[in-house]
Amino acid sequence: MEYLFIGLAVGAILAYFLFSRFSGERKREKVDTQSVILMEKIRSVCKFITIEGDFSEIFYYENVKDKWVNLLLGKKKALVLIEAKAHIGFDLTKVKMKADTEKKTIILTNFPQPELLTIETDFKYYDKREGWANPFTASDLTEINQEAKKHIVDKIPETDLFNQASKQALETIQLMETLVETINWKLDYSALYALEDKPKLEN
Repeated sequence: MEYLFIGLAVGAILAYFLFSRFSGERKREKVDTQSVILMEKIRSVCKFITIEGDFSEIFYYENVKDKWVNLLLGKKKALVLIEAKAHIGFDLTKVKMKADTEKKTIILTNFPQPELLTIETDFKYYDKREGWANPFTASDLTEINQEAKKHIVDKIPETDLFNQASKQALETIQLMETLVETINWKLDYSALYALEDKPKLEN
């Protein structure tokens, strides 16, 4: 009877340790999976627009590539009105972070600089002049559109849009923090702060 009791006691202890071990491993695996899913959710937001800028520009186009053709057949010129909307924000796929599963914390270590995410353009042609034997082709119009769009893109750094977007960085990080908190985790972004009130963006 005594041996039976000892056997049952040893069996119970072994069963407890085995249960604790496998239960702990499953819990750990669940937390690890949770952290991976959470970080992928943050990255899946991808491109987060914070600032929009409207542009209205006059662009002058003249075909200067085919010098001899222009001399013989006449020049092609066009005045183009460009209406554009630029979207500035953050590409969250470039965010660098790691998970501390024991503390249930996502640690943000780098945050990207604001960038031009998309640009919408609309072109209206005025005063379009063709050579007497040198008409505009579909290829010419494509080239004009590309050059006109580049004209707007080159103008954007001269504006305050990137600076405004940088000021929105903290709001973007706080949005990520809200997402993290939905599953009772924390977001630690203290590593981003070079100064007390301004997050340090990745160079």
